[in-house]
Amino acid sequence: MYILIAGGGVVGISITKILSKNHDVVVIEKDYDKCETISSRYGAIAVNGDATNLNTLKEAGVEKCDYALGVMREDSSNLLFALLCKNFGIDNIFVRMRDPDYRTAYKLAGATNIGHSVRMMVNKFVYDIENPEIRRVVSLSNGKAEVCIVTLKDDVKATGMQIMELSRGKGFPLDVVIAGIFDLENDEFIIPRGSTVIPPGSQIFLVGPSKAIERAYQFLLKK
Repeated sequence: MYILIAGGGVVGISITKILSKNHDVVVIEKDYDKCETISSRYGAIAVNGDATNLNTLKEAGVEKCDYALGVMREDSSNLLFALLCKNFGIDNIFVRMRDPDYRTAYKLAGATNIGHSVRMMVNKFVYDIENPEIRRVVSLSNGKAEVCIVTLKDDVKATGMQIMELSRGKGFPLDVVIAGIFDLENDEFIIPRGSTVIPPGSQIFLVGPSKAIERAYQFLLKK
């Protein structure tokens, strides 16, 4: 994936360090020395410039990016960045929020993912980029407990299985609970019991630690 990061500070560098291993990452940063560090240390492309400037965004390849992350220090800068990215038709716009009063403005500007606490934000952004099929509803204590929604494809093995059969399957984490099922075809929410059969193409509500939910998702992907 092509990922554009606006801001080469602590947050931008932390995200770049992780994502540049498997993705094409471009960082826009005003400080020339930081650009040099990003390029030499992490192998990412660093563009020296202002991420709220249209020409700089085009130079960084905004028109082809899959994810745009605004992690600059000022909310006003991240807000303008999000608005410009929305104008380019980018579907995934993540922003760093310092002042909670900006939340509504960020949503109106097209932000699809808003992070607040620095540590949680880095983990959240990386997780949501690496696992786009898993939609997190609630995250507590930095991923120690989460509620996530996973949409199953029709051809996976889990379709047609009973909950008790699925939860006992080899590889399904013991610390993950299937808390709900939404039957998309019949527009019905199901409170699962052991004998409940998983309908094709349904959405599964998983509760458990972040890493365990990732393992559960991999199990549910099997065909």
